[in-house]
Amino acid sequence: MLDLEYYDRILARALRFGGDYADVFCERRRAYAFRLQDGTIHEGTTVLTQGVGIRVVVGESAGYAYSDDLSLDALLRAAESASLIARGAPNGAQRQIDLTTMNVPPLYDQERTDHAAAARYVALLERADSAARAYDTRIVAVNAHVTDELQDVWIATSDGRFVHDHRPMIAFGVQAVATAQRERASGYVGDGGRTSIAYFDAHAPDELARDAARIAVTNVEARPAPAGEMEMVVGAGGGGVLLHEAVGHGLESDFNRRGTSLYSGRVGERVASELVTIYDDGNLPEERGSITVDDEGVPGQHKVLVENGVLRGYMQDTLNARLMGTTSTGSGRRQSFRFLPQPRMCNTYMPNGTATVEEIIASTKRGLYAKSFSGGQVEISKGDFVFMVAEGYLIENGKITTPIKNATIVGNGPDVMTKVTAVGNDSRLARRHYTCGKGGQHVPVGVGMPTVKIGSITVGGTQE
Repeated sequence: MLDLEYYDRILARALRFGGDYADVFCERRRAYAFRLQDGTIHEGTTVLTQGVGIRVVVGESAGYAYSDDLSLDALLRAAESASLIARGAPNGAQRQIDLTTMNVPPLYDQERTDHAAAARYVALLERADSAARAYDTRIVAVNAHVTDELQDVWIATSDGRFVHDHRPMIAFGVQAVATAQRERASGYVGDGGRTSIAYFDAHAPDELARDAARIAVTNVEARPAPAGEMEMVVGAGGGGVLLHEAVGHGLESDFNRRGTSLYSGRVGERVASELVTIYDDGNLPEERGSITVDDEGVPGQHKVLVENGVLRGYMQDTLNARLMGTTSTGSGRRQSFRFLPQPRMCNTYMPNGTATVEEIIASTKRGLYAKSFSGGQVEISKGDFVFMVAEGYLIENGKITTPIKNATIVGNGPDVMTKVTAVGNDSRLARRHYTCGKGGQHVPVGVGMPTVKIGSITVGGTQE
């Protein structure tokens, strides 16, 4: 998008007034999006976004400026602004930057350079609409959407790295709404990843739509959830959002460097049941949270966060890693060129245990089976969380029985991890298109886990 010599000149100008480090993040993003509602395509958009962000780091501070004007004069002005914001000391002369192009094996298709014809996306949405409505006569509404994005980033750093990454991303989602006897409920299912529309040749939208309709019909028949302390079995795949929110954010390095996480200074200590191991992977092929390189040009990595209950490390970007005396783990991510990078999760998940799902259910006398969650929130400094259950069932005397609705779970992330009593052998990542928010920024992530049993948790319900 820019001549290579531009990056040299921008970096030199960024360090004109001093600085420990500087980088340039150049981005071009093209996206198609289509939305179906009430059997009709209500929206079809094409969006092109491009621009350059320039950062200068001095100590613990960073100056940042960006421009969507790609002329060299505009970019040099932005570089000088970033340098002045960082307030470094004048160093007298511009620094010479020698960039070396990095070649990193890609984790996703680097050859796909364009979108499919609009009719192909529309056909997927129409198939989903028909399949959901055919599932049950109680389905009264279907909403579906598909987004296909191609993002290119070029990253140049003052320590001499230059790298380009071509990132595809497709997301498809279906919401079905069911009614019965004045009750109304919905179900939502999504799929996708760093791939193309061809992914849905093998993963038909009809199946997603029928699953969304099944959840809606199940929820419209569900009875109010009971309240109180009980055992909980968390479903494989989508249950990983609990892991992401209740534990993952607390292991990001900025919170730990500032001492605002419950996990601060606890590397090497036991923080969970010995059954608990947690990974964050940036290098799983085609997964939603995967990155050939992060948004600072560092290759995506496999990170062991917790191993057999012992905290092994944090997710690091370059700034916090330098301040903490370690190295980046390829976790520096940003929403776009308009934002500074932050340490963020990629694909956070728990690997297989040894128990079967049948053994876990059979061992539960009275509990909640939370197959998936619809959202929640966590307070990082305390680890306290609240989550809403999207699809849930009672477990009674070792069997899954009645579907329930309006269930919430309340707990503390570190405390819950000490109460894990069984981990299943069915670990998988959820292919739903999760997006994580932090500091006003949103980035795509993956979550996953096997079926997990928690010995005790507080359930909020509306059963009278």
